[in-house]
Amino acid sequence: MTVSANMEAGAGAAFPTSPPAFGAGVADLYQTLLVPILFEPYASEMASVAELSKPVSVLEVAAGTGALTRALRARLDPAAEIVATDLSQAMIDVGAPSLTMSRTHWMHADAQDLPFAHLMFDFVVCQFGVMFFPDKPKAYGEAKRVLRSGGRFLFSTWDSLAANDFARCVDECLAGIFPSDPPDFLRRLPYSYFDPGSIKAEVSSAGFEAVSCERLELTSAAATAQDVASAFCRGTPLSGEIELRAPERMSEIVDEVAERVASRHGARPCGSMSALIVAGRAP
Repeated sequence: MTVSANMEAGAGAAFPTSPPAFGAGVADLYQTLLVPILFEPYASEMASVAELSKPVSVLEVAAGTGALTRALRARLDPAAEIVATDLSQAMIDVGAPSLTMSRTHWMHADAQDLPFAHLMFDFVVCQFGVMFFPDKPKAYGEAKRVLRSGGRFLFSTWDSLAANDFARCVDECLAGIFPSDPPDFLRRLPYSYFDPGSIKAEVSSAGFEAVSCERLELTSAAATAQDVASAFCRGTPLSGEIELRAPERMSEIVDEVAERVASRHGARPCGSMSALIVAGRAP
């Protein structure tokens, strides 16, 4: 049975109704500013790893606006079917129009409760999404459930704030602006899941074999420091945390963060970034 047919069978599944972390306005800025600065370099690396397995049916969870989806489509066999899913409809609405090639499908889905049949895919991949899963072991179990025997599970997660120059700079600047109540989105979620031992243990406990966890350091570059500041402060849920504390000061705060970024990393900023690439095989 084809991936498309199984997708149609699961199309009526119920989805969570809790509001997504990335609303429509944030999703646009995320795609325009944050994707080129942070996600496209890792998407290229992840797609290269996926290509080695020559998958014919790929499920991407927490696909966001499709940085990895586009890289996979460019690298994999045109006959390979890719299903890109995300919990945020706003992210899908921004990403889907950028990739409408045949055998590429976009769906609203929860990685912790996938609306797909058992043994349906030979590759499951997730770029910088697992940090947001409230129940990571359950999501890993779902990935194993929909994988065929021998199928591969591949995901990335950010290393610590200390190892990621731009994110650390933004976080430190905001802590200085709001010393009594600093916005903590970056350290609370995207840069919170980076212990190789515990990650490997959780993935192995979900039933995966030959689990590996490798650190990959890349360089992040932006056209201007203002782009970096806007990407983080407006193109992530940091925007809501800043507006909650200072609803009339967003532009001023972005400018202050941009000045800090420029002072540390130059007018055309360049900084190091680090992530963990985790892989496992379904028995």
